[in-house]
Amino acid sequence: MSPKIYTLPALPYGYNDLSPQISEEQLKLHHTKHHQAYVTGVNNILAKLEKARTDGTDLDMKATLKEFSFHLGGNDLHNLFWFNLAPVGKGGGAEPSGKLVEALNAEFGNYTRFKKEFSQAASSVEGSGWAVLTYLKESGRLAIMQIEKHNINFPVGTPILMVLDVWEHAYYLDYKNDRAKFVEAFWSIVNWAAVVQRFEAIQP
Repeated sequence: MSPKIYTLPALPYGYNDLSPQISEEQLKLHHTKHHQAYVTGVNNILAKLEKARTDGTDLDMKATLKEFSFHLGGNDLHNLFWFNLAPVGKGGGAEPSGKLVEALNAEFGNYTRFKKEFSQAASSVEGSGWAVLTYLKESGRLAIMQIEKHNINFPVGTPILMVLDVWEHAYYLDYKNDRAKFVEAFWSIVNWAAVVQRFEAIQP
């Protein structure tokens, strides 16, 4: 049996459907070039490992596995990102509902405070990275965290509910270096139905 390879997922909306928050040019470049690069990177590393195991080649495992983690994290985070976005009027920007609202209120006091903290986290990511909303299984609490690059500063095994990509490649064509403006626009296209679904799926 041939080993499975990673593939670039189709978006659940058209390239122009998130405009003006994310332009067609920006979204298409992000999806087909940057995300595709991480898909290609994962597959290349897996092929490299498979070849080494077949012919007995010695690899620099530290460098190889670091690169593997980077590309795999990039692929997985983008897969989450695309599906927690939706066009305005088609789910984008609607506020969260159900038990997720209760959890947000319990942790942050109210939805407004959550948005403020998440926006601050996204705007202050050092260099390139992500802001994420996570669920801490042991305590049953929600938490906001930052991920540097695709694979640094995030605890293993913590379910991710929502992500915001704040690498410059996610917004530079539309917002230049104004990351805060991109973060503000993000709230108009959050697909809260998808975030709620993820939250409910991990509840005991």
